[in-house]
Amino acid sequence: MTAATFLLELRRSRSLTAWLVIVGLAYGGLIAVFYPTISSNSAVVDQYLALFPREMIAAFGLEGSLADPGIFFNTYIGSLLWPILATIGAVLIATRSAADLDRGWIELPLSTPIPRTRYLGALIAAQLAALAILAAATTGGVLVLGLLVGAPFEAGHFALATLLAFAFGCAVASVTTLLAVVTLSRGTAGGIAAGIVIAMYLFEVVARIEPDLAGLGSLSAFHYLEFVPVIDSGALPSTDLAVFGAVSVVSWLLAVLVFRGRDLVA
Repeated sequence: MTAATFLLELRRSRSLTAWLVIVGLAYGGLIAVFYPTISSNSAVVDQYLALFPREMIAAFGLEGSLADPGIFFNTYIGSLLWPILATIGAVLIATRSAADLDRGWIELPLSTPIPRTRYLGALIAAQLAALAILAAATTGGVLVLGLLVGAPFEAGHFALATLLAFAFGCAVASVTTLLAVVTLSRGTAGGIAAGIVIAMYLFEVVARIEPDLAGLGSLSAFHYLEFVPVIDSGALPSTDLAVFGAVSVVSWLLAVLVFRGRDLVA
């Protein structure tokens, strides 16, 4: 019964996952195709970026040359595309339990012998599968199209980048799942989760602009979503993965505990 619930949840998520994958492949591939042009004209690009205020450069993580593969990926994918795709996917899939309660659908699976713990566990497993597919498609599109146009990308480095992207998505999904079972409202949980992501992005921006407030960066998930050393040198982001992993495990465990005793009648 747990496997059937998992497969059903995957089926229900297939359209959303497919569209997000298409967006990730299309945007990432398009950006990768332009890498040789940016690289060969890096001096001109650097002169153009020098016209912008230092604070703006810091806020968008544009320090250094866009000819560098790590900075290129982090600028166009890591700090722009992936957080948006991951948040959309995580919020819409992770709040499904609350949406099912509103529609009365949740009464059907919970009327079977499947325990609540296994039911929510199947939903979480579906989140993991969808985010893994989305992360692999987003980074893979950049890698494959980049290699086709001669970009100096390393497949092993991109595999680590995929792992880091996946971990970020899991952190967002786990917190959203907890909010969904606490509030039992898809709109409230999704709104709070999106607000948290935006707030953390602002924390990171402020930390980069104002040295006296640099400590705010450690409170932001974007502080740990750093792709430059991963793409450039293949460095294992062990600290970043540990932070995202801890948030994910704790949030999902709390969600399961809350869901077990949650009154779903009201």
